[in-house]
Amino acid sequence: MIPITRLSVGQEEAKAAAEAVMSGWLTIGKRCASFEQALARYVGAEHAVAVNSCTTGLHLALLAAGIKRGDEVICPSHSFIASANAILYAGARPKFVDIDPRTYNIDPGLIEAAISEKTRAILPVSQIGLGADIPSILEIARRHNLKVVEDAAPSLGALAAGKFIGSMSDFTCFSFDARKILTTGEGGVITTNDTGAATRLRQLRAHAASTSTADRHHSDQIRFEEYPELGFNYKMTDIQAAIGLVQMGRVQEIVEERRRLAHRYNSLLADLKGIDVPYEPAGWRHVYQSYCVRLKNGKPQLAVMNEMARAGVATRRIMAIHREPLYKVMFPSLSLPETEKATDTTLLLPIFVGLTDSEQDEVVRVLRAAVGC
Repeated sequence: MIPITRLSVGQEEAKAAAEAVMSGWLTIGKRCASFEQALARYVGAEHAVAVNSCTTGLHLALLAAGIKRGDEVICPSHSFIASANAILYAGARPKFVDIDPRTYNIDPGLIEAAISEKTRAILPVSQIGLGADIPSILEIARRHNLKVVEDAAPSLGALAAGKFIGSMSDFTCFSFDARKILTTGEGGVITTNDTGAATRLRQLRAHAASTSTADRHHSDQIRFEEYPELGFNYKMTDIQAAIGLVQMGRVQEIVEERRRLAHRYNSLLADLKGIDVPYEPAGWRHVYQSYCVRLKNGKPQLAVMNEMARAGVATRRIMAIHREPLYKVMFPSLSLPETEKATDTTLLLPIFVGLTDSEQDEVVRVLRAAVGC
């Protein structure tokens, strides 16, 4: 089976993790601080705050943005369910908006019509490696005094209008799970240019303690911490950060290799009339965490995916959150035509560092046979 992804980790990551274990300090500490600094420098943000997942990062970022019970947060439905779940965690309610059918990201032209007196933030998703139209979204948000909390889980290294994703929004959250651009096994980070918010985020991830465990441990004076508000145990470990630091040293080559593989797919599929290949707007850099094709010949998505699975090629799809049981109860009559069409007619092909040319040729061969044209 050619999997949807395969880990790109090796001896350097193993050595870094072992060194963290042998150091005697496993929880959040100096390696996390170094990882945060490296990532903030890479995307051009003032601060990066490491957490144990992108989902928990979104939760904390929404709280730091002032989201509370009864508020509404505008977001796309075409995403992993965590994007909307984090809004519920904060006590707010998602307000789903349809997508641009070319980019599969939230359509900025539909956002203003969704703003109500309860709207407090916009949560765009920079989906499958392509940055959302953050400049346009920020312009709308500033006009309506809204915060922008960006879910960029799969899009580390992406550019939008020539700027790094992670440097523009009030808060941007990245993921480091096994399928993302970089991996630490599990983990995430929040980037922000707001120094006060970064300080609060660091406290919230550790039960809102006024002083960190590392600071207390290394102090030559007894320091009692205080807990001024409800916080959470959302910390990254130094073991994860050690792996992340090695991966950060490879981030440019990882992005370049994913783009090479995507461009090779584009060439191999150029004459296949039954699909559309991914779209990359001028001024944007797609990092291709996933390679998404759209079926155009009417053959059912599930039939294509099943045929490919039987032939030894894994595929995936992107859900429409509003169709999932939890959200279908909340929004029983909601219709998002472009989201639903994309969910029903697109599939994600294998793409990862280490995918060989022969494996990629086989994916294309199997796709052609399954599509039937």
